[in-house]
Amino acid sequence: MSALEDFSAYPIIQAPMAGGASNAQLAAAVGTAGGLGFLAAGYKTPEAMYEEIRHLRDLTSRPFGVNLFLPQPPTADRSALAVYAEQLAGEAAWYGAALGDLDRDGDDAYDAKVAILLEDPVPMVSFTFGCPDRAVTEAFRKAGTYTVVTVTSPAEAVAAQRAGADALFVQGVEAGGHQGTHRDDPRLDRAGYGLLTLIALVREAVPLPLIAAGGLMRGAQIAAALAAGADAAALGTAFLVTPESGAHPLHKRAVADPVFTHTELTRAFTGRPARGLINRFLREHGPYAPPGYPQVHHITQPLRKAAADAGDPQSMALWAGQGHRLAREMSAGALVETLTAELTAAQEAGA
Repeated sequence: MSALEDFSAYPIIQAPMAGGASNAQLAAAVGTAGGLGFLAAGYKTPEAMYEEIRHLRDLTSRPFGVNLFLPQPPTADRSALAVYAEQLAGEAAWYGAALGDLDRDGDDAYDAKVAILLEDPVPMVSFTFGCPDRAVTEAFRKAGTYTVVTVTSPAEAVAAQRAGADALFVQGVEAGGHQGTHRDDPRLDRAGYGLLTLIALVREAVPLPLIAAGGLMRGAQIAAALAAGADAAALGTAFLVTPESGAHPLHKRAVADPVFTHTELTRAFTGRPARGLINRFLREHGPYAPPGYPQVHHITQPLRKAAADAGDPQSMALWAGQGHRLAREMSAGALVETLTAELTAAQEAGA
């Protein structure tokens, strides 16, 4: 089994971003530049995941990772979901879109995706929204695949170690997109750890390699995360705006648009806490969105697509980390090189 540092020349990882931003072109560009690229299998069919892996292998021989969503238990209150759907009826009428099915399940074809990745192994697999069984991590270990579990607390880190994870994505509350908590507890919506504090707490709790994630946009921030105890850093929003990213053009422009000054954790779009740019939809519906992932995601998906088709970012899920104002328009390869130079300069200044 390889060690974490064997996957890339630099401790820079392109975080997996479900919904289209993480694609083969982006992962290949990051890997070629000396970082580690990631594909996001969440929301994709097993067949689409397999084809994207094939495409990436056609583009590069560099190592890469694939991220999976853990199955979600059916805990949503159907009556609360129905009330939220009624609240969104006006949005649907405005965009001429039908609301999605609120009865779809939450397994994201997890077992089928695991089976494919065991039959045709990839270098690294990460897990979000929970912790895989030890039988799964052991199967991947036998296949030669390095496993990483996303954690947001020391307790989750301990659980991931017990399950046999090789390393951890340590996700601070500053991160854009979904918080990768193992259990969706509404009482904890505003109780997340900041990244540097979380790194220190997790480092005390477990001896596993740690990948820091959460609002990182500059090499000096990466240096700070490494100094705090991380072994590498994962950046999402920084790579979202690159030309190789598959994010919607409206999403890319919004990250740099001065109209969108702040981010906020919200359940408005998916029913799970996720950090995005504050737009009209988030302001108007966020306070009333019930816990219920992925049902809320399925309900709002047609609305979000219709808004994108209409050129209206005010009803799109504009996922972004707290550092989004520091995003730079450059190629993914140039960004890896720039971050590496900044990291080296920061480390030399602090030596």
